[in-house]
Parts: sequence; C-alpha cells; structure tokens
Amino acid sequence: MSRDLEPKFDHLWKEYTGVFMEMDDLTLARWMAQTLGQFAGRVWRLSHPLLLTYELAARAAHDRQIWLKGMGIVPADYIPAECCRAPLFPVLSRDVAEVGLVCKHCGEACVHPEDLPVEMKSSLIQWAEKYEKVHAVAHWEEDGIKLPHDYDRQLESAAIKAEKYLLENGDKLALDLLGYYPAVAWEDQDECLAVRPEDLCVK
Repeated sequence: MSRDLEPKFDHLWKEYTGVFMEMDDLTLARWMAQTLGQFAGRVWRLSHPLLLTYELAARAAHDRQIWLKGMGIVPADYIPAECCRAPLFPVLSRDVAEVGLVCKHCGEACVHPEDLPVEMKSSLIQWAEKYEKVHAVAHWEEDGIKLPHDYDRQLESAAIKAEKYLLENGDKLALDLLGYYPAVAWEDQDECLAVRPEDLCVK
C-alpha cells in the first residue's frame, strides 16, 4: 500500500530507501524473495517493522522493474500480480469495497472488488461499508456537515468503534484471506481518527 507523505517525511523515506537503491538487481531480488518466504502463512500489520522495511525495498524494486526482469527465485506459493507482475501480496484496507485489495509492491489494486473471493466478498464489503460510516465522522466539517455541540464526544466514540473494526479486520478477515493468498497485510491505523497501531491489541 503506497503512502502519501508530507514533503519532509517523503524526503526521509527516500533516504531510508537508499540502502536498497545501492543494491544491484540480483541482490535486491534475492533479499525480497527471501523475505517473502518469511511473510508466507501469516497476516501482517502494515506497521510491522519488517513490513515497513520491505516496503522500502518494494519501492526500489518497482522503480527498477526487478520482477519484470525475472530476477530472483520467488517462493512457490506466490503468483504474479496482474497490476505489476510482482509476487501477489495483498493489503486489506478500509477501501476494500471501492478498490479491492491493494498490491504491497506498487500500491495499485491487485484484486479488484469483483474478483474478491466469492465466499468472502459479502463480508468484506459489509465490513468496509460499516467502517466508512465510522471514519466519515472525522470528515464531517470538510464534507459540509454542521458539527453538533457534542462533536468531540462523537469523534471519540467513532475512534473506539474504529479500533474494534480494525481489530476485526486483522483478527478475522485478514486471517480468512490466508485461505486464498500466501500472505496478507492489514491496515492497523486510522490517522483521521487518531487510531494508532499501539491502540490495537490482537489476542
């Protein structure tokens, strides 16, 4: 899932990516293939340090078209994503009903809504619609909705519900998706509602 960063953070992100940009194509491909093997069989928070590191490598690999060059030996469970031909590693986000599952390598849709697993499509879309109603509270003012006198209380209530729904995202839906994909990442924060990864504790 691609990140929209403020200029100062984007500059820092590019600096972090430098270690992977300095690798030759084969070394980068081998590192990524080995790490994909570590990802297999599990669901991963987007905030996990290893996943964040992999995202840096994915940016470098995408810019240099590592996967199109056929570099590295990809773990057998992974198939090429239609969006960029990188190994299919989907991200489950709150936008699943609108855009589907997002590619961890290029940030585009790798599984469109109409192509979601049939057995899970209904539950995924229902979850996203339920979450959108909660998330929308943070945008009432910019959407032209007059804020009620108890808006702060409603915003706090929405944040609490968002924590519950995001946990459901990681603890249930993402796990169920493992039946269809070798590894799945899930969105574990909502900056608009000030929900942080540390606010979510998956048991």
